[in-house]
Amino acid sequence: MKASFSLPFLVASYVAAHGYVQKVTIDGTEYTGPAVDSGSTDGITREVSTQDPVKGATNSNLTCGPGAIAAIQVADANPGSSISFLWTGASGSAWPHNVGPMITYMTNCGDQSCADYDPTGTEWFKIEEVGKTDGTWAQAALMSGTAAEVTLPSNLAAGNYIIRHEIIALHNAQAEGGAEFYPSCTQLKVGGSGTGTPSDSDLVKLPGAYSDTDPGILIDVYTDSQNDSYTFPGPAVVDLGGDGTSSSSRGICRLKKHPTANDTATLAKRKIVASHVSRILRGLDFSFHRH
Repeated sequence: MKASFSLPFLVASYVAAHGYVQKVTIDGTEYTGPAVDSGSTDGITREVSTQDPVKGATNSNLTCGPGAIAAIQVADANPGSSISFLWTGASGSAWPHNVGPMITYMTNCGDQSCADYDPTGTEWFKIEEVGKTDGTWAQAALMSGTAAEVTLPSNLAAGNYIIRHEIIALHNAQAEGGAEFYPSCTQLKVGGSGTGTPSDSDLVKLPGAYSDTDPGILIDVYTDSQNDSYTFPGPAVVDLGGDGTSSSSRGICRLKKHPTANDTATLAKRKIVASHVSRILRGLDFSFHRH
């Protein structure tokens, strides 16, 4: 007998899951937590109050995530440092979404530690953006326990910085307000002898840089799934000079396998399920999923 209830349950469960940054790794040093809504400020990443996305490009939570609270620690980094972000569900499950860009911004906290800095109304510059290659979104790799890896600009001036890694999930973006924003803020102290600073034209506010009708935010990603063209929202990636500029160019992604990911058999099952669900989603009307 055909179980007609199973498909809606599978799709509803898939799209209901969300997530957060569980771990940040800087030049091989791991920093875990805090967990969602834990009440903890320990660590270098600002705690968020829910794994749910930020909805609406003018939402004040777009800065660092829902109810973000400053962490008490700051991590050391240098120009050219490798920083990876492990995104998971709040329960530790795999990241659930596979369409949409990942974008990285930074802001300078001035002379004070970023542990004491309020980023409300601050100005950010973009150091990286990744979309899709050969029809596959870089975000999809997160579903198998892969961490997104970013490299700080090679000529970044020393100072106190917040690095903001953002996922924009576009599976419901066919309707205005349907895009899901997942921002996460981590506190750094950058050393070295770099001299690169952004120009005024590189700086944007978050919220402020996006509109709900931007072509990279209001988009039906399922109508042209094989086309690698995508218009990233926000400013261009900054050029700070030196031996290199930003960590990556448009559409190129470097992803790092997290050492505690599940074994090969389990990951293979996840990929099969993800691929199956993705095919299902492309054929469905998402209006009943919006939240």
